[in-house]
Amino acid sequence: MSERELRCAICDGDMLFEVPPCPDGHDECPELVCTRCGAAEVVAPIVVHLWWTTPRPQLVPHQRRAA
Repeated sequence: MSERELRCAICDGDMLFEVPPCPDGHDECPELVCTRCGAAEVVAPIVVHLWWTTPRPQLVPHQRRAA
């Protein structure tokens, strides 16, 4: 099992976390468990998708007109 030192919210300090045995057979599970209190931590990348809600500016400039 690989170990990593992270901040545990329950223990309120820097503790060793280890990867528990994975029943699914993954090589690297994103779950980590505090070796002191057993609190679980999930370490996974966050993916954010952005959609434009306002219209994009026009590429062709408007021609000015005299009053």
